[in-house]
Amino acid sequence: MADLSEAPHTSGRASESVRFEVSGTEPESAARDLATVHGAEQWSAQRTGDEFLYRYTAVGDTEVSIRRSRMRGVLRGAMPISTDYIVAWMTSGSAHLDVGGQRVDLRRNVPTLLPCDTAFVFAAEDHDQRLVHLDRELVHRFAGERLGLGDRPLRFDHTREPDSAAFGRWQGALVSLSRALRVAGPDSDTWSEAKALAIAAFLETFPPQLDDLPTELALPRNARLRAAVEYVHAHASETVTIADLAAVAGLSVRSVQESFRRVFDVSPLTYLRDVRLDRVRSELLELDPQAGVIGDVARRWGFAHLGRFSASYAARFGEYPKQTLRR
Repeated sequence: MADLSEAPHTSGRASESVRFEVSGTEPESAARDLATVHGAEQWSAQRTGDEFLYRYTAVGDTEVSIRRSRMRGVLRGAMPISTDYIVAWMTSGSAHLDVGGQRVDLRRNVPTLLPCDTAFVFAAEDHDQRLVHLDRELVHRFAGERLGLGDRPLRFDHTREPDSAAFGRWQGALVSLSRALRVAGPDSDTWSEAKALAIAAFLETFPPQLDDLPTELALPRNARLRAAVEYVHAHASETVTIADLAAVAGLSVRSVQESFRRVFDVSPLTYLRDVRLDRVRSELLELDPQAGVIGDVARRWGFAHLGRFSASYAARFGEYPKQTLRR
């Protein structure tokens, strides 16, 4: 088994080469090694037959890496929010995710974007899984510079299934990545070009959902408030406090509160609630009316009390969530 210190973490610094492997034949070491690779605290593994084995490999650099996870056995655990966007697909075996009570099955040979902004629980059995890790900062920089999106916050829908055209471009990008590593290595111009192709294919395969920030934030005097607002939009599914916003904006708690009042005429937490309500509405408009998952969607966006959520939703949109779901 390779030393896990060989697996560097993406941090926004100049990219460094990634090449490591962990493997073994004991469930305890699998749970420990694989949790460490993903920055998780504790996973569990168990046998499904007489023979247990696992092997996890990664190659590339800290901006883009190609990975493969194989196991004869069962692996379960909680996946923390990653600094990467991770696209995964199964070639054999089975795996599913539990995202806020909603089950997502990973289908064979269908690329799935793992949830980006929330932790989730997973279970995999006798699996062979391929993965591509893409550094978030690199993806956002690429989207801003080459797609003309500037510094607008990006959101991605992990339930989106790629269409056939996008799937073909994604497969082509993977071939280019593999060839660049094999022929030229991660320090070459060929690899840099292949990474750019992979990011472009990622953004086509999983188009970002863009939040239109209020136009007032473009004014220079609102630059610090903009930082706080962008944080709200990027972390709306998480616990966000006024102290968090103050730290991001470089302001005092009182100044953050006054800035939100001055520009939006609401408190920071009311602004956060409205962003969350907008996210719930977007999801409900895309869901099957028979799904009956309003409570799951609401809880995923931070609404623990469904009665108060429903009242707030009706006040904002002039209809109740169940009416939106039936559209």
